[in-house]
Amino acid sequence: MTFRIRGLDPAPFIELYGLSDTELLARSARRMIADTIPGFPDRIEMRDAELGEAVLLVNFEHLPVDSPYRSSHAIFVREGASEAFVAIDQVPDVMARRQLSVRAFDDAGMMIDARLIDGADAAVTFAALLGNPAAAYLHVHNAVRGCYSGLVERA
Repeated sequence: MTFRIRGLDPAPFIELYGLSDTELLARSARRMIADTIPGFPDRIEMRDAELGEAVLLVNFEHLPVDSPYRSSHAIFVREGASEAFVAIDQVPDVMARRQLSVRAFDDAGMMIDARLIDGADAAVTFAALLGNPAAAYLHVHNAVRGCYSGLVERA
């Protein structure tokens, strides 16, 4: 099964770039400086921020569905990121180097399957879960902190 991974559209975050810490705080966001790799996974470019790069910690509604699974959580976006990652049958390092929770959802936004995996096994797991005709898309989360990592869909 061929799959596509998409980073987030940068448009909703651009207005936050360059705001003062006080202005970010008023929007429930925080600026942080990457001091470890891995450690600050950008959800737009789908890569870990380099040492010294500024990232914004924001709350993001990653599953805006009309079901009990509607969900939001904290994510990082690299301040200044302007182009969303898109790849077919390629698992970015930001996923491949982490433990992942992979969740399959149907068209009604209901979870129909889930797996806890090592990121090195992501491609095989994505293909297997998308092989279920009832699976409309997959949501990937970092297993340790629970942060949304990305969307996987059929290519």
